Amino acid sequence: MTSQPQAGKTAMTILFSLSLAHLCNDAFQSVIPAVYPILKENLVLSFAQIGLITLVYQICASVFQPVFGVVFDKRPSIWYLPISSMSTAVGLALLAYAGTFSAVLVAVAFVGLGSSVLHPEASRLTHFASGGKHGLAQSIFQVGGNLGGSLGPLLAALIIAPYGQHYIVIFAVLAFATIYLKRPITKWYKEKIEDKLRKKEVTVEVPSIRLSRGKIVFSLSILLLLVFSKYIYMASLTNFYTFYLMGKFGVTAQQSQFYLFAFLFAVALGTLLGGPIGDRMGRKFVIWVSILGAAPFALLMPHANLLWTCVLSIVIGLVLSSAFSAILVYAQELLPSKLGLVSGFFFGVMFGIAGIAAAVLGDIADAKGIEYVYNFCAYMPLMGCVAFFLPSGPVALAKQKM
Repeated sequence: MTSQPQAGKTAMTILFSLSLAHLCNDAFQSVIPAVYPILKENLVLSFAQIGLITLVYQICASVFQPVFGVVFDKRPSIWYLPISSMSTAVGLALLAYAGTFSAVLVAVAFVGLGSSVLHPEASRLTHFASGGKHGLAQSIFQVGGNLGGSLGPLLAALIIAPYGQHYIVIFAVLAFATIYLKRPITKWYKEKIEDKLRKKEVTVEVPSIRLSRGKIVFSLSILLLLVFSKYIYMASLTNFYTFYLMGKFGVTAQQSQFYLFAFLFAVALGTLLGGPIGDRMGRKFVIWVSILGAAPFALLMPHANLLWTCVLSIVIGLVLSSAFSAILVYAQELLPSKLGLVSGFFFGVMFGIAGIAAAVLGDIADAKGIEYVYNFCAYMPLMGCVAFFLPSGPVALAKQKM
């Protein structure tokens, strides 16, 4: 038997609060790369030092997620989400007044740790609040992060770029204010914990794929391979799409941003749709269709004109982005007693792959050109065919307690 708190009906208010918390967190996190030009100029940093800042942030934002997830599974507490806000706020405040390279490293470490706390805990609570609609719940949670990641650079351009590094402190104040934003979540979770203490054990039946240990390991390996293929291809688009359009079609930097926005909007929409479709039609179906289904469009895009490149990128964003919620929920159902560990591990892998892929693809683009990157990455969605080997079931009901 495995354990988690009783969800009952889907707690939509809590789900949207968690999504908003995710939006704020990812918006604050995305401020870091947005202010690289300012830091480089103010502190006279080299590109190697900029890369080291990214490395320290990525390590703190990804490697610690599964570690914290294990802790959260074993020791539930209402304080983890407020701690994530405080860590992010401290990091941003330090970054606002960082006068040395080492101070910047300490600052981004705090911001990264804040993210490492939020993702596994908030994803875990999202599962609890789902009322059995795990795909829908994770989609609502994920789309908040997508929107936040897009919003951060825009706010940085409006607030920090015109006025300077010290104005990062505004984001620190906002990050601290999200402690109040998370009050409905902590109040709800406190009630669940108190309910458990009164009743000694609160159980709820949730779907769990009953498989042997070997098949669980095999299934998780396939899911990791799918995450690998998805986020390498996504890294090529999120990091280099504007350069691709400017280099191949001669569009301006401003015009390329509109095309990127169209792609990111499609990603957000696909994320929102993928979960409920998975609830209705099955996780394996969504995983298979979303990754392998993007392959024909990815293979066509390097050979398309500007209009069709835009259309194909929108279709790719819509289809491919629906996968992660389904992958995460599938993994959670494989190990329902280790929700924090599973959530932290997959979010950590996602962050890690995205960061490493961006660096590697950047080197390839320098060496062989940006168009070569897109011709190469176009084959990545074909790895979606390994989803065929994922078990379709049987799905059993496993009693879970908090």
